[in-house]
Amino acid sequence: MKKLLSWTCSLLAVAFTYSAVLAADTVSPAEASSYIGQKATVCGTVASATFASRTKGQPTFLNLDEPYPRQIFTIVIWGSDRRFFNNAPEVLYRGKKVCVTGLVKSFRGKPEITVLLPSQIAQQ
Repeated sequence: MKKLLSWTCSLLAVAFTYSAVLAADTVSPAEASSYIGQKATVCGTVASATFASRTKGQPTFLNLDEPYPRQIFTIVIWGSDRRFFNNAPEVLYRGKKVCVTGLVKSFRGKPEITVLLPSQIAQQ
């Protein structure tokens, strides 16, 4: 029963992500701050990628177009969601052109999207 519930939740998450892709505007990392609170697809090159394994929540940060600490847009993958990725995201996407789809939020004045599933990130 637990496996069925888990599978159903995963399927719903994928369906939600797919619908988000269809309904999202495509913007550059520099334009993302104009989309705070909205769904968007942000496309750029991963300029820096870090797995903060010793930080609370063990986040992975993928910064588009400019590296940390000059980042203009960040993709965040929490440690609990890394299990959905076949390879370490900080290795898989480093230096690659990607598009990420989701809800654009602001953290310390910078736009970001939190990724729950690998399907939210597409390599170009």
